[in-house]
Amino acid sequence: MEAVRQLVCELFHKPLVKGKLMADRLRKLGIVMTVIGVVFAIAGVYAFTQVQAGYASLQAFSEAQGVELSYNDAGQLVDRGTTEGAEAIMALLEDEWGYPVKASELDPNDPLVNTATEYMFMMATIGHHVLDGTQTVVLTDDVDYNGKTFAAGTYEVPVDGRYWTGFDRMDPLDGPARGQAWSGTVHGLFGELGVGTVTASTLQLGLGVSALIFGLGLTIALLGAGLFWAGKGKEDDTYNVLVESAPKPEPASV
Repeated sequence: MEAVRQLVCELFHKPLVKGKLMADRLRKLGIVMTVIGVVFAIAGVYAFTQVQAGYASLQAFSEAQGVELSYNDAGQLVDRGTTEGAEAIMALLEDEWGYPVKASELDPNDPLVNTATEYMFMMATIGHHVLDGTQTVVLTDDVDYNGKTFAAGTYEVPVDGRYWTGFDRMDPLDGPARGQAWSGTVHGLFGELGVGTVTASTLQLGLGVSALIFGLGLTIALLGAGLFWAGKGKEDDTYNVLVESAPKPEPASV
């Protein structure tokens, strides 16, 4: 048997060497890919821990604010005691502002505002009451503007769905009404709630990215391990393949 082995090795020396080189390359590539995969997996775990730290910070920020949504006994959102008010706010949020509301983020058992949808609903609540409200403007003297005289007195100026830029600031009624409706407090609340929304959305994105990185790293590591296993054949394995593939002598014809 040893004589046959030596004969095959002599006949197929180059293929045998090439087979060993290929197996060695596969093993080395497998090691490199496994290391890269492990690095990616570690990066994914680290990113996940940072996202969790961000969630903890957002939760602490939300608890410090102490803002909660209102629900009725049936678990429906209400505004000033009515579901109609909440429906009008939701219509503003979804239809006019085009925000993709996630019902799963509105939990009557956890009314604390700490998700992106809850922050946006609170922003829409403030916006709804400003846009549908009226402002009292008092003129102490008669004022002429654009050929029209505004007599001294008290006026109720409807906001009528107008945002900050929708008012004529030079108008004796619109000008003061704009500052009263869209006050610094309203702008500050919008900014604060906007930060909460962006933070919550960014954390959700970070969670998905960290899971993707970890999954990619695990996949690369498994592929590298598979390549290492595939290239871990011994010389006898290569020899056996060569023996099986060696041409069989034709039987002598009589």
